[in-house]
Amino acid sequence: MSEHGDQVPGYRMIRMEALPEAPAAALADVEAWQARKAYPDVLGGGGPVFTVAEELESGGWEIISQFSSPYPQGARDSMAMMFRERARTAEDAGDTETQQEWLRGAERLDWEALDELTVLGRRFRTVRGDQFIRMGPTGPEPPRPSDPDPAKPGHAHEYRGRTKGFVIDPFTPTGMSEGILRMELLSLVHARGTAPSAVRKDSLRALETHPGGVLLPAEFTAAEFTDGHWAPRQMTNASPQGSRDTLTTYLRVMAPVMQKLDEKKRAEYGRLADRMDDERCDEIVVDGCRTRIVRVERLVRVGPDGPEGPRPSDIDPELPTAVQEEQLREEGVFDEYRVLNEKETEQRRIADEQAKEFLRLFEEQRRRRDGDTDKA
Repeated sequence: MSEHGDQVPGYRMIRMEALPEAPAAALADVEAWQARKAYPDVLGGGGPVFTVAEELESGGWEIISQFSSPYPQGARDSMAMMFRERARTAEDAGDTETQQEWLRGAERLDWEALDELTVLGRRFRTVRGDQFIRMGPTGPEPPRPSDPDPAKPGHAHEYRGRTKGFVIDPFTPTGMSEGILRMELLSLVHARGTAPSAVRKDSLRALETHPGGVLLPAEFTAAEFTDGHWAPRQMTNASPQGSRDTLTTYLRVMAPVMQKLDEKKRAEYGRLADRMDDERCDEIVVDGCRTRIVRVERLVRVGPDGPEGPRPSDIDPELPTAVQEEQLREEGVFDEYRVLNEKETEQRRIADEQAKEFLRLFEEQRRRRDGDTDKA
């Protein structure tokens, strides 16, 4: 950073505190340091994710939606939805002019793949985050004791998490271990031959355009050990229990229908789900495959104009909603009078039967969660 002399830009600074004042923060910093020894390797954690952030007058950017969309368009759709929510609030307050401004912003997003938009003088941006997993001799790092995990089994959806409302601001002080990890992650790029050339090129460019960064609160996923390596099998959750609940729902609801399990296998999967609920364990074996709840670190790169947006090489297969709807209408998908052929009729019948079975199993899961039934 010598090219800046003594005037290092704020977005390139990492302010570290020797010892956090709060006991919980101090414990988390110690655990982070211990993880460096037990899980020394840092690997990519399943590709980038995207969210929406709003620039604050006080500095930094506040995350205002879930940070979980695998594609930029998912974040753009969330932005349009939030604009419509703010339009309704303005309408309820009798402010028609403000309502129309928010609606105009939402309508633009319906038709255009915009990654930044200013409405009523406020800037909103689609923000990109990289995901990483620490790996050691025994596999990926599981949740740490200091990771918040307050929800009971089956109730993780009630936990709001720590990401929505988080302010992306590199100037905010951090613990020593987190600061060191941030420096490590900021230096990582795709090695030659490990990614398409366009992806590697963008990762190298990001070192120059967005050299700073902020670590977000960790999230969690379930990873499965197959073919000699670990691979995530679900999207991230805000808490370890969220990933356990997702896994038990798969075992009790999704797998029986999607895999057409017989009663013996359904009972086996049910016992595994019961064990996760009873023990809140972070590793089980499903059909001979180890499945572990894994901690996922997430980093947002920051440059002179704020957090990084989508890169040209990021996968972005989805269209804006209005464009997509227009295409479907042109293809006749919304023609309610179109006559289904025999194959389509059979496919719909099978889908209806699967939907009924899903609903039945989901209802059993809900009753189990709410304590209205005994375990199967």
